[in-house]
Amino acid sequence: MEPGALKPLLSSLVLPLAALVLLALAGLVLAVQPQHQRQHQRKGLLLGLISLTSLWLLSCQGVAVWLAANALPQYPPVTAAQLKFRKVQAIVVLGGGIYPQAPEYGQAQPGPASAARLRYGIWLARQTGLPLAFTGGKGWAASGSTSVSEAEVAGQVAQQDYGVTIRWLETKSRDTQENASLLAPMLKRDGISNIALVTDATHMPRSVLAFERQGLAIAPAPTGFVLPTRSGPLLWLPSTEGITASTRVLHELLGLTVAKLQ
Repeated sequence: MEPGALKPLLSSLVLPLAALVLLALAGLVLAVQPQHQRQHQRKGLLLGLISLTSLWLLSCQGVAVWLAANALPQYPPVTAAQLKFRKVQAIVVLGGGIYPQAPEYGQAQPGPASAARLRYGIWLARQTGLPLAFTGGKGWAASGSTSVSEAEVAGQVAQQDYGVTIRWLETKSRDTQENASLLAPMLKRDGISNIALVTDATHMPRSVLAFERQGLAIAPAPTGFVLPTRSGPLLWLPSTEGITASTRVLHELLGLTVAKLQ
């Protein structure tokens, strides 16, 4: 097994849901100790309280929005005029997952992140007249039923739904680092060294680092910002949107920290 194959498992274990559930279980084990071990019982109750409180907070969209704005470097939205001013030569879109089986279509389809990034990349390409690249193979966590790469799916959707041909399709990468290391040579062979990079705002810091390490000049073009969709007290009540967004931010913070240490 390649070391990279362990990344999805290890990251899942240290991110909120699994980590806090395991912490709560550890607290439960301590809390049910015999009466003469009251010290262990108190520790168990404290662990349980910490885990449940943390889970509540991280499930609040208000906390997720705060984390997104304060835990990671920030990149503002970009305009077509800014890309032209910076003499960008191509729009590069990073894959964000696919549905390997979409029975209603009869073929694989982009997941929500990939679809949003692809749409924005195509919009920027049309606004600027620049060629488009898409990078994404089969990720480390991909299901065994995945038979096509993210880039192949993106190429099909771009052609069928938008009438756009993607000039560069990189189909072998399994993570962000490989997105950069495998696509960069393809771009450089065609004289491309200055790109607009399209990915989620939370994913952008790690992506910029990876592509800059390949000697490319980067104009960040973020999409998928973590912003409130609820109002008032609802921001501070647990929700699936909240825990999903918090997990995204913490995943990227962990990934960025590891990438800087490499």
